[in-house]
Amino acid sequence: MKKTPDNNYNDNFHHDNYTSEKREYVDISSGQVTNTKKFPWLKIISILFFSLIGTLGGAMIYAYSTLISFNYDDLSGDTSSDISSNSSENYSESNINDSMVLNVLLLGTDTRSTTDNGRSDTIMLASLDLRHKKIKLTSLMRDIWVTIPKHQKDRLNAAYSYGGPKLAIETIQQNFGVAIDRYASVDFESFAKIVDHLGGIDMELTSQEVAYLNTHSGSPNKLRGSGVKHLDGLQALNHARNRDSLGSDYDRTQRQRNVIETILNKMKEANLSQITKIISDVAPMITTNFKPSEITKLATNSLTYLNFEVEQFRLPTNDNVKNATIDQKMVLVINDMEKAKKDLSKFIYEEYSTK
Repeated sequence: MKKTPDNNYNDNFHHDNYTSEKREYVDISSGQVTNTKKFPWLKIISILFFSLIGTLGGAMIYAYSTLISFNYDDLSGDTSSDISSNSSENYSESNINDSMVLNVLLLGTDTRSTTDNGRSDTIMLASLDLRHKKIKLTSLMRDIWVTIPKHQKDRLNAAYSYGGPKLAIETIQQNFGVAIDRYASVDFESFAKIVDHLGGIDMELTSQEVAYLNTHSGSPNKLRGSGVKHLDGLQALNHARNRDSLGSDYDRTQRQRNVIETILNKMKEANLSQITKIISDVAPMITTNFKPSEITKLATNSLTYLNFEVEQFRLPTNDNVKNATIDQKMVLVINDMEKAKKDLSKFIYEEYSTK
C-alpha cells in the first residue's frame, strides 16, 4: 500500500491562500479631491505610491520574464497537470509516494554530445521532504543494468538516449518503485555560472583531484597541494565531471552530490541580487515540467528549504552490487532489486511501507 501522510502536503505547499472579498475602489477621475495646496501630503503620498507601483511592477515583469525563460516540457502533453496532484499519469499507482515529499529527477546533460538527446551522465533524485525538513540527494549510477520499458535491458543512462526524460522517469519508476513528481534536465555548464555568481565555493580536495583540475578545468586559477580549496565555476564544474581520479564513477557521483550540497549551503549566504542573477542566467539552460506558478511557490519558501538538513545516498549500495560485462559493456548488476527498492524508499521516506 502507499504511505499515508499525516499532514497534507498539497495544502501546506501547493495551494494558493488567496481570499475573495468585495473591494471598494475610489475613482481618481472624479475630481473630488483636487486641492493639493491645502493637503500637500497628498502629493507626497501620491508620488510615493506611484513610485512604489512602478518599482514593484518592474520587478514583477522582470520576475515573470525570468520564470518563463525556463524551457517547459510537460512530457505528457497534458498542461493541466499540477504539482499538487499525486495521482499524475507520470507514475503508476503501484509506486510509493508521499504527499509531503516532492521527488525531482535531475538529469545532467552535456551539450558537447552529438547524440539526439545528449548524455545523461548525471542521474540524481532530489527529494524535498517537508515531513522531516530535509533535502535528500540520491545518485543513481549511470551504469546500473536495468529493464527499460519497450526496450531491452541496458545501462540506466541509455533510457535518456532512447527516449529523453520521459523514458528516464518511466525506467527509474519501474525498476525502483518510487514515484517521481517532476524533472529538470540541466546543462552541465549551469553549474559553473551558479558557482561564479556565488563567488566560488570551498571544497575538500585530494592532491589527485587538484592535479586533475589544474590539467583539465581550463581555469587560470591554479591550485596547490590538498585540503580545502576555493573553486571557481570552471573548477567546480570539472570537479563534478571528474571520473579519472580515485574510484572512477563511484567517487564521481560522490563529488556531484558534494558540489550540489556545497552550492545549497552557499545559497544560504546569497543576497537577492545574486539569486536573481543566478536564476536569470541559468533558467534558459534548464528544461523542466515545473510550471512558472509551481516555481514561484518553491521560490516563495526557498529560504525555509535552504535551511533544511541535506542528506546523501547512492544506488547501488556497496553490499548489493557486482561488476559485470554484458553485451560487451561494463555494467553494474544489482544483486537484489527488492532490497534496492527498500533501501531507496527507507532513505527518502524514512519508514519503509510495502505497496
